[in-house]
Formats: sequence, C-alpha cells, structure tokens
Amino acid sequence: MPPLPSLEEHPTHTTHPTEFGFESTAAEVIDGIDLTGRRAIVTGAASGIGDETARALAGAGAQVTLAVRDTAAGERTAAGIDGDARVARLDLADLRSVRAFARAWDGPLDLLVGNAGVMAVQELTRNRDGHELQFATNHLGHFALALWLHDALAAAEGARIVAVSSSGHLRSPVVFDDIDYRFREYDPFGAYGQSKTANVLFAVGATQQWAHEGIFANALNPGGIATNLQRHVGGEHYIARRVAQSGGLLRLKTPQQGAATSVLLATSPALEGVGGRYFDDCSEAPVVHERDADAGARGVAAYAVDPDNAQRLWEVSTRLLS
Repeated sequence: MPPLPSLEEHPTHTTHPTEFGFESTAAEVIDGIDLTGRRAIVTGAASGIGDETARALAGAGAQVTLAVRDTAAGERTAAGIDGDARVARLDLADLRSVRAFARAWDGPLDLLVGNAGVMAVQELTRNRDGHELQFATNHLGHFALALWLHDALAAAEGARIVAVSSSGHLRSPVVFDDIDYRFREYDPFGAYGQSKTANVLFAVGATQQWAHEGIFANALNPGGIATNLQRHVGGEHYIARRVAQSGGLLRLKTPQQGAATSVLLATSPALEGVGGRYFDDCSEAPVVHERDADAGARGVAAYAVDPDNAQRLWEVSTRLLS
C-alpha cells in the first residue's frame, strides 16, 4: 500500500465528490446498500447523530452495538431501531471501561464509528488518569478503543473506521507540549478544537498504520446540529445565538442530515480503500492554511492532515495508554 501523500502533495480541492450534499440524510446515503453479515459499533449512539447512524446501519442489515455510558438510554434507543441493535456500556473517559469493552468483544468488526464526544467543558476537568477531559473522551478513549479492537478490525478484511470530528478543529492544533493544560490557560473551545484535530489526525494515523491490513479510517464534520453535545454551553440558546451571529453562514442540519456523512464514510462503495481524509457535507473537504471566518469555517486545517503530526500523535497516544 503506498504511503499517504505529504502535506504538499495533499489536494487542496475536493477529490472525492459524491452525489450527496448538505441536505442529504443517512437514509438516502445508505439506500440500496446491503450490510447483511456486517458488524458495527457506534459510540455515543443513545441520541443525536449517533442514534441516526446506528439506525441507518441496522436498517441496512448490520448487527449494530450501541456503545454508550447510559445503558438505560441506550436500551430505549435500541428498542426503537428496526434491525439488530444491541447495547453495551462504554465510558470513553475511563480507560478501564474501554479495556473492558474491548475484551468483551468477540469476532470480527467491520465498522467502528467514533461518534461520542463532549464539547466546551467550562472548567478545566481531568479524568482519573490526569488527562484533560475533552482530549481524553474525544480522542484518547477512541484511540484506545480502536487499538484494543485492532485484531477484530483486521479479521474483518476491509474494516472502516469513522472519526466524527468538527469544524471546531480549526480553533486549535494539538499542542503536544501541553495537551493537558498544565501550563497554559484553559480555554473550553480551544480544548475542544485540540481534541477534534486529534480526531482527524487519528484517521490519518490509523490509515498510515493499518492500510496494509485493509483497515481504512476517515474523519468528518457532521455540520451544525442541535443535540445534547451543546449542553455545557447553553444548549438550544447557544445554537440560536450562533446562527444569529453567523449572518446566515451557519445553517443547521437535522440529526438525520448530520449522520449522513458518517454513514457515507462507513458504507459507500465509492470510498473503498480510501483513508486519511476529512469530509464535509458528504464530500472530501479542501485543505486550508488559514482560518477564514467569512468562509463559514469550511475546509480542513493543514495541520490536521499532516502525516508527521499524525505519526507524532500516534506515538504520544500510545505512551499515554501505557
């Protein structure tokens, strides 16, 4: 398998356009695709776009495990899904929980959708291992999950990993010298941005590490969707304020539309063998070298798809698990 292109070689235009776009739904994206016999895990699937992602995959015939912190909420969601939907407990902020989940998994794993996340925790909070909570939950927990499920992914012979990132990654690169805010002043959205950049770099790194085994990973921006993710910043009031302040640049999606790009990356035949990319509105996003507020936070930052950064994050993350 040839290496991923260098930053200079990485295209600055969309190289994987599709027939789908902003208004497409998960159901439209997966229409006609048969996932019978495939097995999937969707983290954070009790509500929001995780729910819709799991619903689409199960509806196409996949056996889907809803990996959630609140299993009671997960069971309520699973009960409303038409298809094989199961529930298992997973707290991504607690590596002991991640380890237990991975050890309990048996057999191949075709699709791993890292959907769960936390945004803009207002006070600096660290998990029991001493890592800043957003980085620990959004990146490190998902990294550990994929690493500890590697054999199951390899056994599937063509597994896909989907990393749900955000346009918020444009707020910050991964600050390798101070990931856990032990020296710099804590910034809730900066910490969120760092964790979302880590999601993109993970997709690049996982493809670098595992493409030769048939495992490919891609990241995405689901778009603006009013979900439980905004609970730390005011929920619906925060969304309404953001829309008003954007002057029309920020258009909201429904959860069904927000799940479309995740489902596309997990299932589209056109993306077989494609990895290390970042998608927005169901197409690959252009690489940008400067944040342009007038462009509506579009594109993927060059630092988020840099292979050297991805390799460094992989090494740092592996050490943090030891």
